[in-house]
Amino acid sequence: NRFTVSSFYMDRTEVTNFHWLEYVYWMKRVYNKTYPHIYKKALPDTLCWRDPLSYREKFVEYYFRYPAYRDYPVVGVTWGQAVAFNAWRTQIMNEWRQKEDQTYIQKFRLPSEAEWEYAARGGRNLAPYPWGGPYMRNAQGCPLANFKPMRGDYVEDGAIRTVSTDSYSPNDYGLFNMAGNVAEWTSTAFDETVYDFSHDLSPEYSYHARVDDPPTLHRKVIRGGSWKDIGYYCQTGTRSFEYRDTSKAYVGFRSAMTYMGRGKSGSPEDWN
Repeated sequence: NRFTVSSFYMDRTEVTNFHWLEYVYWMKRVYNKTYPHIYKKALPDTLCWRDPLSYREKFVEYYFRYPAYRDYPVVGVTWGQAVAFNAWRTQIMNEWRQKEDQTYIQKFRLPSEAEWEYAARGGRNLAPYPWGGPYMRNAQGCPLANFKPMRGDYVEDGAIRTVSTDSYSPNDYGLFNMAGNVAEWTSTAFDETVYDFSHDLSPEYSYHARVDDPPTLHRKVIRGGSWKDIGYYCQTGTRSFEYRDTSKAYVGFRSAMTYMGRGKSGSPEDWN
């Protein structure tokens, strides 16, 4: 489907463990003594690495806090935690800007599914992958993303699991790992038929599920594929979902922000 999105900014990389640690330390300093339950909600689920069919215990203990993984994407965070992180990020930035007598910024937020796909394509609107395509390898046969080339082979692309968020080459908008590494939360609620009724100008489908709603209403769109996925899920047009309260070792996110003002239509400078 063809659609138009309004101008926006997007993080060049996925949110890292280092970014999330800053958030955790701030929450600990502010809330741990008086409201420890709030601080605990900020912690990622490191047990997401545990798998009864695969030995990954070292990642349970080391992945989030060990310095070697500081620039790796944070995982084990739910959709709600990602939303809370963006609210904190907005608050911290605006507090600093207030001290500097500067205008408040727009809110950090999760990108919509449409924004994410527009950014992932990098101006290559007919290509299946962020770098153009139609293959997951370059002319020399080297993988262009962190994914699973074939069953049982996690190593050929240069990584067994996640990699640093600035690994591989960026797309033409300067964005890294829009395919592979970790799949990314979007703000959009998942519905298989959304293309049948969505608007063609800045499309977005939102639903704030209640606790007693059916499980299907708790689904949120994830995009981009991950280190454990085959190439199909890394395509810019492939849709998938996870339940908003789940935390996975293969799902992270990056932040977006609405651009206020007039830009040149179709120009990357409008939003990146």
